Formats: sequence, structure tokens, C-alpha cells
Amino acid sequence: MEKTIFEKICGEFERQGDYFIPCLALPPEKEQPIGLFGRQHLDYLKQYCKVTYTNLLTSGRLNAYLADIDRQAQERFERLIEGMKQAQGITEQLKEENALEWTGRLGNIRACAREIVNEEIIYT
Repeated sequence: MEKTIFEKICGEFERQGDYFIPCLALPPEKEQPIGLFGRQHLDYLKQYCKVTYTNLLTSGRLNAYLADIDRQAQERFERLIEGMKQAQGITEQLKEENALEWTGRLGNIRACAREIVNEEIIYT
């Protein structure tokens, strides 16, 4: 029997019931840790950008892409927090004098910074 084009380029088939399915595997990818922002972007890709998700997954670049997005988002988040703390005058002195107010104001800043990062990086 003549080989198919797939078999000519070293492809193999696996029989499942009455069908022959090509044995395909994703290219190996270096595992990198992905934080909260990377996982949020992964969920966004899966739900709203299925073509981009599939292209990244099948090319073996998904993990590196998500790790990069996570790193960018984390750096932006930290820069925003520092800038907002300076703009609002939140200092270590306030922390010593009124810890409860310092905690509330810092929590507000973190929430605002998270919203900005989500809008600029994660959900785009």
C-alpha cells in the first residue's frame, strides 16, 4: 500500500475503532512559573481569544508568553502602587501613627492598581 503524505514525512497513525488518527504531540516547552496575572490572562485567552490561545499552545510558546505577561503586569502593578503611595502621602510615619488608616488606604491603592493592570495588560 502506498504511504500517505503524512507517513512520508515520518508521521505515524494510531488505530482507534474504525479510524486511523495521526499521532501528534505538542513541541516541548520550558516550564516557567506563572502567577496570578498570567493565570487571569490565560482564562481571558481561553474564553475570548480562542484562536490566539490555540496558536500559542500548538506552537509551544504559551507558557513563555504567559510568564512574560505575568512579569510585565507585576512590574506595572508595583510601579503603580509606589506612585500612588507617593501621590497620596502614605508613608511609614503614617503606618506608625495610625496603622488602621494606613491599611485601609493601602488596600484602596492596591485595588485601584489591580484594576488598571487588568484594563491595560490582562484583558486586552
